[in-house]
Amino acid sequence: MGIQFGSFNSICDTAALVICPLVGTEQGIEPSCYSRNVDIGGTLIFQPSTCFVHIVAITMTGIMILHIRSKYTAVGRKEIVTFFWLYALIELLAIFLDSGIIPTSNSVYMWFAAIYTGLVAAAYACLLINGFVGFQFAEDGTPLSLWFLRISCLVVFALGFFVAIATFKSFAGFSFTKPIGLWIVYILWPLLCTVIYIVSQLVLVFRTLEDRWAFVSIAFGVAFFAAAQALLFGFSVTICNAIKHYIDGLFFFTLCMLLAVMMVYKYWDSITREDLEFSVGSKAAVWEVKDPLLAGDAAAGPPYGAPGPNYANTAHYNYSEEDTASNFHGGGAPASLVGGVSGAQMYGGGGGGGFNPYQQQQQQGQGQGQGQLQQRGRGYPPNAEQRGY
Repeated sequence: MGIQFGSFNSICDTAALVICPLVGTEQGIEPSCYSRNVDIGGTLIFQPSTCFVHIVAITMTGIMILHIRSKYTAVGRKEIVTFFWLYALIELLAIFLDSGIIPTSNSVYMWFAAIYTGLVAAAYACLLINGFVGFQFAEDGTPLSLWFLRISCLVVFALGFFVAIATFKSFAGFSFTKPIGLWIVYILWPLLCTVIYIVSQLVLVFRTLEDRWAFVSIAFGVAFFAAAQALLFGFSVTICNAIKHYIDGLFFFTLCMLLAVMMVYKYWDSITREDLEFSVGSKAAVWEVKDPLLAGDAAAGPPYGAPGPNYANTAHYNYSEEDTASNFHGGGAPASLVGGVSGAQMYGGGGGGGFNPYQQQQQQGQGQGQGQLQQRGRGYPPNAEQRGY
């Protein structure tokens, strides 16, 4: 029996989906072959191998999210990371639903199954919208782009959740015996979103990108997605019987879907290039001074903190551009506050030496050691002896 529109009978007879215990009949639809369960501490765990793949998927999704968040200036970084967060939530919830930790006989199972259905619909809607981010209809990372994505995913989630819970409880015109609305949300909507996303990315790569290696990621992603559907809906019973119920098609479906999601990340990573001018790295940059004026000159004098050549008790500050020709260092005529090159132009002789605090400090130190205190000379204005009075 092939797949019929609006009917889960043939699908659930082959694959153990989350919604199968809640549709078709009051007891649900039981698959003809499913993997063995294991007893852990008195609790039966169904689909143990599939649960292991769910855990691996959550781990890999966390790694991909970290890598995406590290590309601070990549196009569509905030938009694509939303898709991976939704995928991680789906895998986390699937652990409790596939394994039977939440029993199908429990009344809360249908509510979690409805949440799962809404998340699946929202994740594919997020993937669809991300397919158009590269066309820059709205600039990526802006509030317009982000809130359009978030609100759209929220609306699709609410719609999927309502259709699922209404079908399970048979109200508002929905019925679990004829789950047409649920079939559209759970089967047709993901297929439609995937096809549109693939076509949009092929157009984007062909028209705007020079690098054709992105086609490889798209091709592998399509191959993994198609293999997942074929193994689940076409060969699940065959695999289950051949491996003696140890694993079934759901295991390979989950694994191939993980690989397809990884190809989505690989494709996005291959078409985005981070602008290193505005990027923020995790390691501090090492700066090397190339300007010779900023480098220390060994010939200019002793190193920082060492005594200077003229004043033994003072610390010398070694600057490569330090003035060595001024009167302070004895390299020129004494300066004048009145005008001219030196005070000799006005006073007709050698002017008084300018006040040098370092010389005073040196003289005071020597005077204390010898019991004498030398007086410093008067600089400006000149005294009576210098004026010739």
